Amino acid sequence: MYTARFLRNVVFKTILLLIVANLVFSAFPSLDGLGRMSAYNVLFPGRERFPFGEDPQHSYNLSLYNLEAMFASHILNEKNKAEDEYRVLLIGDSSVWGTLLRPEQTLSGQLNVMNLSVCDRRVKSYNLGYPTISLLKDLMILEIAMRYQPDLIIWSFTLEAFLRSRQFTSPIVANNSIRVRRLIDRYGLKLDPRHPDLVDLNLWQRTIFGRRRELADLIRLQMYGVLWAATGIDQFYSSSYEPAARDLEANLDYHGWQPPELPADELAFDLLESGLRIAEGVPVLFVNEPMLISHGKNSDIRYNFFYPRWAYDDYRNQLIKLSQQRGWRLLDLWDLLPETEFTNSAIHLTPAGQMIVARRVGEWIAAQACP
Repeated sequence: MYTARFLRNVVFKTILLLIVANLVFSAFPSLDGLGRMSAYNVLFPGRERFPFGEDPQHSYNLSLYNLEAMFASHILNEKNKAEDEYRVLLIGDSSVWGTLLRPEQTLSGQLNVMNLSVCDRRVKSYNLGYPTISLLKDLMILEIAMRYQPDLIIWSFTLEAFLRSRQFTSPIVANNSIRVRRLIDRYGLKLDPRHPDLVDLNLWQRTIFGRRRELADLIRLQMYGVLWAATGIDQFYSSSYEPAARDLEANLDYHGWQPPELPADELAFDLLESGLRIAEGVPVLFVNEPMLISHGKNSDIRYNFFYPRWAYDDYRNQLIKLSQQRGWRLLDLWDLLPETEFTNSAIHLTPAGQMIVARRVGEWIAAQACP
């Protein structure tokens, strides 16, 4: 029979061990190490795009903030680069990730079926897009992506991604404060490292109990890998959706600004320069992505739900001017597609629309001279 003293000692030691374990766990500011441990590309195939999902029961997917876990689950992490591979990495927003598109219908998927070759090497494209709009988010992804020996970076964006006031609104940015501050410091970004949107965990929040949601997400991501392998489904494909607006409000306002020009230095073009520095000599193609140009009500005032004409025109003029001055590689596809080739957003494309974009991008890749 156990004595009361023995039972008391067991309870005391158990509590002490839990406290020590939580204190040790809290000493690690991130869960990057755990994120790199993955069954993807080992027990089941890597994903063709980053995990992102709001309906796990139908998409076999979920959104999480651990960038290392996202890369570990990606097919890019499968094996070493082949000698005959010309590796192209695509970064950008949901238009690159492929909202409402199956993996083979995305820009990367359609580039891969074109069987392009450069310098006697086969072109292989990888989808590193992520469905939020922020150049800072793209820089975080690009920094890790450089480990994978790219030969070309294709970076797609739209005006919304340039607003300094919105760089931290992406949840994956806000919840990676350590990585964000390192980028700001290393590249001298004109962004506030103490921005209130950045999430800093206190001692309690860094414990095992405080991070139970993060730990559960890492486990769930592995569990959904089984269903991903069996079905190839990584997002919920609704049979219907609300089409992007064609009839627009007669509103000239753009985030509180009025014509004729956007305020000086409110567009974070310096983040593009930082991206070129991160790329370390690897060619970077900037793509001003296609957007819906409405012909509906008040289309003489606004191009679409996002943009009044004056704001977008000023942004585009600045982008083209800077590209010419600094020798940036720019593919300006803003008006490439008719409004029929957009789905539930002014930047989300139909499979046919994405095919047209892929052809233009593929032509650019094929036309580049060998180094």
